Amino acid sequence: MTAQSANYLWAIGALVLAVSALVAQRASIGSILRSLIAWAAIIGLIVIAMTQREQIEALVTTTADRLGLGGQTVEGETVRIAMSEDGHFWARVQLNGYARRMLIDSGATVTALSQETARRAGIKVGEDGFPVVIETANGSVKAERGRVARLAIAGLETRDLSVVVSPAFGDMDVLGMNFLSRLGSWRVEGRTLVLDPRREGQHPPRDTGA
Repeated sequence: MTAQSANYLWAIGALVLAVSALVAQRASIGSILRSLIAWAAIIGLIVIAMTQREQIEALVTTTADRLGLGGQTVEGETVRIAMSEDGHFWARVQLNGYARRMLIDSGATVTALSQETARRAGIKVGEDGFPVVIETANGSVKAERGRVARLAIAGLETRDLSVVVSPAFGDMDVLGMNFLSRLGSWRVEGRTLVLDPRREGQHPPRDTGA
């Protein structure tokens, strides 16, 4: 059974329980119909929120960026990210439409994802060559290769970006230099990371993977 089918069954069950409760109370037909419509509307909204969660999260993320909430702001096509309390820069990123908070690390050669993030973003691994060995702060780890069809930070977007995926990353997701090098420029101004888009005539580097 798919998650969507389970959501529909849950909604139907909740509606049946609500009607049964009204019937047990011997409510009038008019009251039952009004309550039925109200419950159907509430359950419909819940089902929409469940089935369209990723699209809703993406919309909320984009709106928050435009309003300058959460330390990430958009000025024209430029994205500015304030340094967090831990001294790092964290970006709100969309991976194939899946919203995720990722650490920006210029010391990482390639973008690295947890297995859960790769699964939720629909990224297939193991089809882009042999596994690779990645050097991390905790030593060497084996990782599978994959590619993100679309990765975006607000209006900054790139496509077909190579990534590595490994259970050794835990729940950590990192944006590496293979993403930063596709930008027009990036720099740190005080406690703010500034990401500029690639301008017309600037050609992105060839992404050959890890």
